Amino acid sequence: MRVMITGVAGFIGSSLARRVLSEGGNVVGVDNLSQSNGSNVADLVGPDFSMVQADVRDAESVAKAASACDVLVHLAAYKIPRYDDALETLSVNVEGSEVVFRAAADVGARLITASTSDVYGKLASIPFVEDDDLVIGPPDVKRWAYAVSKMADEHLMMAFRDRYDLDAVALRFFGGYGPGENLTWWGGPIPVFIEAILEGRPIEVHGDGCQTRSFTFIGDYVESIWRLIARDSEPFPYSVINVGSTEEVSINELASRVTSLMGAGEQATIDRVPYATFGKYEDVMRRVPDVTRLREAIDYVPSTTLDDGLRSTIDWHRQLRVQQ
Repeated sequence: MRVMITGVAGFIGSSLARRVLSEGGNVVGVDNLSQSNGSNVADLVGPDFSMVQADVRDAESVAKAASACDVLVHLAAYKIPRYDDALETLSVNVEGSEVVFRAAADVGARLITASTSDVYGKLASIPFVEDDDLVIGPPDVKRWAYAVSKMADEHLMMAFRDRYDLDAVALRFFGGYGPGENLTWWGGPIPVFIEAILEGRPIEVHGDGCQTRSFTFIGDYVESIWRLIARDSEPFPYSVINVGSTEEVSINELASRVTSLMGAGEQATIDRVPYATFGKYEDVMRRVPDVTRLREAIDYVPSTTLDDGLRSTIDWHRQLRVQQ
């Protein structure tokens, strides 16, 4: 099996590449290295792995990489614009996705594309079900640019599916973390909290910390994606599937757990950062997935407990410092 992975040098992409290779597959990666120096895939050099260093919006490079591939897994994306304008997020996520989807249609490959729990927006009903309405805030709040770009991706995917009979599925990921994660806010609060404790800095909590999330260990992401890839000739049973842990935790509780597991105790302090710091900003107060579709599709749901996942992730952060 030949699998193209965009964003292959990133957190999810590099972890998935290892799984595909371990299963005897061949990986062609695409990454512009804007969020990675390539260290995540440095050990993957070999006859079954190749990487094209290119922007996902580069149609010629993407088409070349996709040729002869059986499955395209589209993970390359820009995330929530907290500290910058939204233009790159919108451009990379929408234009880049159209390029990848067209490449999939041209070669007749199956398509798995990354969406996000952010598309549910301010939906009040918990847990989030794939058929729920999506409740997005106003366009002058730039944090919604990411959600809107991924909603556009889902619509594009379905349009390509309808016109070109593309076998495609969008995975709405919930809060990924684990070894290999980005150490900045690009990787979410978990790496930022761990690095703050290792460096003796205050833990930075946005808002009052009462907002909740469902954090999903990287191994559960990879297992879910791989099982969909391994369906071979069976069409994907759904167009959109939630992929996430159902263990809900507040950001305050997350900070407490990280502190406790790292043995920081009373030494750790919290630095609360008002949302006003990011300009006009809105956050989501609760985020929990319904994983019925995932279970039906692949007979699997994320099962790694937050504490077990955190222990593994903390160990990786510590080992990374020893290696540097």
